Amino acid sequence: MRRLLVLASVLWLAACSTPQPRNINDVCHIYDEYYDWYNASKAVKDRYGIPEAVTMAFIHQESKFIDDSRPPRKWYLWIIPGPRPSSAYGYAQALDSTWEEYQRLTGNWSADRDEFEDAVDFVGWYNARTIRRTGIAPHDAYRLYLAYHEGAGGYLRGTYKNKDWLLRVAKKVQRRANAYQRQLASCREELDDGWFWRSLFGQQGQPPVGYLLLPSSAKIISSSG
Repeated sequence: MRRLLVLASVLWLAACSTPQPRNINDVCHIYDEYYDWYNASKAVKDRYGIPEAVTMAFIHQESKFIDDSRPPRKWYLWIIPGPRPSSAYGYAQALDSTWEEYQRLTGNWSADRDEFEDAVDFVGWYNARTIRRTGIAPHDAYRLYLAYHEGAGGYLRGTYKNKDWLLRVAKKVQRRANAYQRQLASCREELDDGWFWRSLFGQQGQPPVGYLLLPSSAKIISSSG
């Protein structure tokens, strides 16, 4: 009986997990596959002023859009699992303590790190606080990522300056944000135009076969009637 309960729990968790997007290097493809992610990152821009491309570049770097991502464990003798290097978890790789602070200060106690909408809101909230303290521009993914890793205080003290690996990663995040911004410029109009159909008929935003939209009256009619 116990084994059946464990198996049922595993299957339930697998069913609740959101698969990684098929093409994580093209933000238009990501948003087309998960349209609610587009709405979530737009909400972050409206609420905190952080461009969608910057937020998505952070998520790409931190978790590759894997909802339950964690830092790899240290292994002893290749068979004995050791501790993880930190409590980072989820899309944004937020630490336990930082996530609890986010929940407390925003009042969003139900927020989960493996929920995309909550994770991108966290990224926006964190970067907005960094901007207020450091004066970094909202589109400056390079410096925002340095502060995301080191904290605003560490960034102001320059703790990143001797970390060549971190400087390389921050440059990669900026390149990713630039690429996402160019991609989004080519598909934003289509994404915005398709919101009505997507909300009715799913992610691809297409009405079911047999229905037509009359442009002049914006009414839906059945082609069979």
